[in-house]
Amino acid sequence: MPTRMRTAEGALALIKEEDPGSAVTLRCIRRLINTGAVPHVAVGCKKLVNVDKLLGYFEGGTNNEN
Repeated sequence: MPTRMRTAEGALALIKEEDPGSAVTLRCIRRLINTGAVPHVAVGCKKLVNVDKLLGYFEGGTNNEN
């Protein structure tokens, strides 16, 4: 499966698609990216996050998992 790199908005859309009742918010995802809790890649002025690692964070994993 290819890596799913998304903006915070895109990641939230995928989460809401899989679980419409999710309590995860855009502000929450942006805070995790900006504090370094979830790794990201800067592309121009955008920050892209690996959605699978973001979901792993919410499942109780660490950001160092491969």
